[in-house]
Amino acid sequence: MSINLVFASNNVHKVEEIKALLPPSIQLLTLEDIGCTEEIAETGTTFHENASLKSAYVFKKYDLNCFADDSGLEVDALGGEPGVYSAHYAGSRNFDENINLVLSKLGNNPNRSARFKTIISLQLNGNEYFFEGMVEGKIRTERSGKNGFGYDPVFEPQGYSNTFAEMDLSEKSSISHRAKALAKLVDFLQANV
Repeated sequence: MSINLVFASNNVHKVEEIKALLPPSIQLLTLEDIGCTEEIAETGTTFHENASLKSAYVFKKYDLNCFADDSGLEVDALGGEPGVYSAHYAGSRNFDENINLVLSKLGNNPNRSARFKTIISLQLNGNEYFFEGMVEGKIRTERSGKNGFGYDPVFEPQGYSNTFAEMDLSEKSSISHRAKALAKLVDFLQANV
């Protein structure tokens, strides 16, 4: 099996993570590679909707097999926030401000349970398929680590004593929500293409 797949994201950190996880039989193309410079609107209210909007946009406009993900942090004590609004939680794409808002809303709440969730939408030859990945953990009271992006400095995955931001890419990729969803996507492609 050998397949070209567009990954519908302009997030260089996500592209880096995805590339590290794909087998050589899957050639990853970025939006830049296909000349797609527009920002694809994420107007959905669920991870499924946003992932689908992005993958469908690329498939319809460029007629290329592609996949997109939508991911976010769900904090139990905040009723599942920031959820689908994770990237713009504090009003912009500034993750320092987003982290500050989560920490301030949590305050001294002893319930720090949270999870990262990823939904991948695959558009393959006119059909759509979904794959989900999740990693449970907790929110630290302060930042730790310089790696990763987003909420990684305050998210400690279950069974570990360090945050995602304290892990190198290969360690994070072995347990992350995105890695789990992507493994399901790869298994599906290897069985069906």
